[in-house]
Amino acid sequence: MNPKAVFWDMDGTLVDSELLHDAALEHAIRSLGLTPPEDLHERVLGQAAWPVYQMMRAELGVSIPFEDWIARKYDYYFEHAPKLKPREGAVEIFRALEDAGVKQAIVSNSDRLVVDANLRAVGLSRNGFISVSRNDVRLGKPDPEPFLRAAYLHGVEPQECAVMEDSQTGASAGVAAGMTTIFWPQMDLEPPAGALYFRTAEEVRAALLGD
Repeated sequence: MNPKAVFWDMDGTLVDSELLHDAALEHAIRSLGLTPPEDLHERVLGQAAWPVYQMMRAELGVSIPFEDWIARKYDYYFEHAPKLKPREGAVEIFRALEDAGVKQAIVSNSDRLVVDANLRAVGLSRNGFISVSRNDVRLGKPDPEPFLRAAYLHGVEPQECAVMEDSQTGASAGVAAGMTTIFWPQMDLEPPAGALYFRTAEEVRAALLGD
């Protein structure tokens, strides 16, 4: 594969943070006296905060302003974020790519505050490292803009890049950006058309590094 750059989704792909996002979202819902839907995780996986809020307004009747809603979620999230761990096998691949001189970036649908907190938690916060949050673009995933911005910041062409994703939303964005897209979900999901489906860290490492 030999990409010049690899762009990582953060939540669920590089950092094992999806369960914390679910717990924080459930906390916000229950704080309003409402009951979270049973399929909450599947329906919000890979989505940014604003469309999730709109979904909760339409389906559960959430009526508080977005600023109050997200504060309830983030109060819970940031209290527990320091305990986050990397996804098993992911940071090892990240560091091997780093050692091989491959450019890398985080490309996330999460807000900047979440991106920075997660990177600190898993020891990947460093000066000069490029990350693209939902706050840095006009349109989030599944639009290709976040990945195209990462390519622009690194000075590489989209076709020279690989994308690492665990959600259909994110993988669809990688495909739309014209990048080689590795779909590595933590649950049984159908890959979007055009994405490469891998089930293990070993398969991912072999594809990216040839070992």
